[in-house]
Amino acid sequence: MTSGMDPVETHLAEVLATIRPLRPARLALQAAEGGVLAEPATAAGSLPPFDNSSMDGYAVHASDVAAATADAPVTLPVADQIPAGDSRTLTVAPGTCARIMTGAPMPGGADAVVPVEWTSGGTAQVQFYQSVTKDYAIRRRGDDVAAGSEVLPAGTRLGPPQIALLAATGHASALARAAPRVAVIGTGTELSEPGSPLPRGGIWDSNSYMLAAAVRQAGGVAARHRIDDEPGTVLAMIERQSAAADLLITSGGVSMGGEHDVVKAALSGHAAMTFRKVAMQPGMPQGVGVVGAQRTPILTLPGNPVSTYVSFCLFGLPALDALLGLPPRRLPRARAALTAPVRSPEGKRSYLRGRLDAAAGTVTPLTGQGSHQLGALAMANVLIVVPEPVVSMEAGEAADVMSLP
Repeated sequence: MTSGMDPVETHLAEVLATIRPLRPARLALQAAEGGVLAEPATAAGSLPPFDNSSMDGYAVHASDVAAATADAPVTLPVADQIPAGDSRTLTVAPGTCARIMTGAPMPGGADAVVPVEWTSGGTAQVQFYQSVTKDYAIRRRGDDVAAGSEVLPAGTRLGPPQIALLAATGHASALARAAPRVAVIGTGTELSEPGSPLPRGGIWDSNSYMLAAAVRQAGGVAARHRIDDEPGTVLAMIERQSAAADLLITSGGVSMGGEHDVVKAALSGHAAMTFRKVAMQPGMPQGVGVVGAQRTPILTLPGNPVSTYVSFCLFGLPALDALLGLPPRRLPRARAALTAPVRSPEGKRSYLRGRLDAAAGTVTPLTGQGSHQLGALAMANVLIVVPEPVVSMEAGEAADVMSLP
């Protein structure tokens, strides 16, 4: 470990210690999307709530069509038509049938459904060309979910299938921690909005777009902001956003000793902030703390784009999980053989951009490992993790790789 630097694990531990899980609230289903259940959900009713047909066809007594074949079809009169949503109480007498649609309630007496493809499709009478067994093509009440049973445990992330299950079992709302609201603040007087003309010395802002996209991909709700390098402006933005967000993430302005470290300068009077050097490359300068009257957690990330993204993967993702009361996620890891040699500074843990070929069990280090080089990052699907004591690895050696989100 390089002198004066802290391990990655030390900074992550402080990030997680800074976060307090969001308070659960009773949320309508649309508002609960992306959140996490704070209590188990039980079925208010059975799913399906009644016996129904799983396909378009004819509700029959199976015994009436037991002898049906293509060469010797059985003919029955069609006593009724039953569409989905039909609320009548119907009975099919022996020797008759009822045309029935997918999802329609099964009539009394009938114990099977013959698919329309196996019939002549008649409306007054119908020929059956194939027999069926009892219960064929019937969805029985509760065969998916029984009333009163637990359908989702506490701690479940509420994605589309989970929201659907809650709705289908009678829930209009859920007690959940909502998807975290994250204010992403990009700093830099040199930054311009993409699509606008670039002044001399300017660059188009990419970090705030990247971080906002990463937050959304991780299940958060992102609000993107960009401000100039002026400590008062930065502090005013941070204080304003701390009242509306569950987490703040800044990029830039935290280098060690630079005169334009505006985020550090703006927050230098806050006792609840820690700025440190982390023994990692890229992403050495890091900061964490709380700001504002609500003591909103803030992560201050370095400004080089690759440093920003690697830092988010290592510290931002676990912070979002902690807000939701979940254990910090661990990005998938694997071992793969290097296809080319790599180098790493002694005492720092390197996160090098690479392309994993899972089928071949190999990983190729990409050209362009600078912390400013977005081209290689955009092509990477993994980070090659080189431990702190290691300064070089040769082609053919097995390396740890961490999948990118």
